[in-house]
This record gives sequence, structure tokens and C-alpha cells, in this order.
Amino acid sequence: MEKNYVKLILIFLFLTPSMAKSQQVPLAGKGQIFFSQKFKSKFVAERDIAVWVPNDYSKKKRYAVLYMHDGQMLFDSTITWNHQEWGVDERVQELIDQKKIIDCIVVGIYNGGTERHREFCPQKPFESLPVQYQDSLIHLSKRQNGNNIFSGKVISDEYLKFIVKELKPHIDKQFNTHKDKSHTFIGGSSMGGLISIYAICEYPEIFGGAICMSTHWPLSFTTVNNLFPEAMFDYLKQKLPSSRNHKIYFDYGDQTLDAIYGELQKQADAVMIERGYRIENWKTNFFKGDDHSERSWKKRLPIALEFIMKE
Repeated sequence: MEKNYVKLILIFLFLTPSMAKSQQVPLAGKGQIFFSQKFKSKFVAERDIAVWVPNDYSKKKRYAVLYMHDGQMLFDSTITWNHQEWGVDERVQELIDQKKIIDCIVVGIYNGGTERHREFCPQKPFESLPVQYQDSLIHLSKRQNGNNIFSGKVISDEYLKFIVKELKPHIDKQFNTHKDKSHTFIGGSSMGGLISIYAICEYPEIFGGAICMSTHWPLSFTTVNNLFPEAMFDYLKQKLPSSRNHKIYFDYGDQTLDAIYGELQKQADAVMIERGYRIENWKTNFFKGDDHSERSWKKRLPIALEFIMKE
């Protein structure tokens, strides 16, 4: 489908012509994208923000807001590292047109690159671990290419402050939004799923729903002698928000990295039941044959959206 070029509206103060020339701006297949390069923060490093609005976006009505992590992977596969995308623009527009979800905008928060793991790692459960074990994860945990997954100490509490105290007020000022928690959602996949469940626990008064796809419960790439999942589940037992006015969606596949999530997700599900969550406010889906990729998350996104943001 042909992509529409980004519409630049100066009233939003989101983009200058010089920025547009130096930055790869995502193009929307449906709706419009407003792009902010190097959004500044006193809590974390500056980063790009892509805000998607539907075709009929109007100042005459208000919109729910879905904040999504890894914003550079959401809209335009022509500028992603693996040439895949979530297709958020097409998927959300179709669901709005079909009146399956409430009117909304999507705020794509670009990740911090090498900072991603330490920004997305839930800080309080991580810091509940023995200091020696924390240090071993930070300094010894490596990807298949040999690079460390952590670039430094965990700073996810600062990352969430950035979203809640800086980004959300800016979005609420520049766009016609519903500001209450019943219209404010957060979501992501893998480590983005992990930080999303942490966000709704840390800020239950801000977020009314969380989408956590292929949640990376192990934190590292092994479940052997891994202390983090137990620390995370202990945290959830204490901090999960009330099931009366929050909704949480989980899912996972069984291929590539998703293959190690099954047993851990069952433990998470047991915690959800213990905390009073039932089918009307919590869902966990298993997708046989799905792998750990944007291709899989794109396919499953409508299911998650309909559950969390049903019209």
C-alpha cells in the first residue's frame, strides 16, 4: 500500500524543516504521523517520538492514547533494521473504522539503542536481587554477537518518569486526548512487554491497560539458574493494580526466543489469578508456530487491541 508522506503541522511544534532533512521519518500507510526528533528529557537520553493519528483526527473530539515502546519498529518497514514492522498505523485505523476499538492515537517512543535493556528492565525487582547477581547480569550477560545486553546500571524508573512526567503532559497539551487512566494505555513486546507490565504496576493511576506481547520474563537469554523471574513474580504479587479498573494482555509463541517463555508465562498467569484477575480484565494467548518477531506481533496486535481498547 502506498505510504502517505508525513504531514507537518507547525501548531504541534513537532518538527522543523532542518530536522526532516537529517532524519529518516516513518511514513504512514493510513492516518498521519507527527515526528519529533531528539525529544529532550531530564531523566533519560533524548530520543525520537512518532505520534500517529487516525484519518479523521479532529479537534472536535478527544482520543485515547496508546504509548508503545520501540517506536522505530511500529510504522514503516523501509527504515527498520530487519525490514519488518508492526503495521500499527494500518491495524489501528482498520479497527477504528470497524468500530472495534475506541478512537485513539499512538505514541511511538523510540528506544535508546544500547540503553534499551537498562531502560526496559524493571528496576525494583532487579534491585531486590543479590548485588553480586545484579553485577553478573550487567557485566556478564551477552548477546549471541558477544555484546553485553546492559550498557550500565538499570534506569527503568527514570525511563517511566520520562513517559509519565514529561512525554504524557506534552502529548496531552499538543493533541486532543482523554487524560484519565481509562483512556491511557501502554504496550510493547519482549523487553517492551516487561517494561509495560512494570509501568502499569508503578503508575496504576496513569495507565488503565497494558499490552505485553512475548514478554521477556528471563531478562537474559537463559532460564538456567536465573533468579530474575522469581523476583519479578514476587513483585507482581505485591504491586499488580486492582483488577476492577485495569486490563492486562499477555501472549507468546513457541519459536525462536519465544520458545523459553511458556513455563514462565504460566507462573505469571498464576499470579494474575491470585490477584483476582479474570477473563474480563486479563487475557493470555498462546500462538503455536509464532516466533519472536515484528511479523508475529503484527499478526497478533488486533487481538490485543480489541481486548484492551474495545469500543
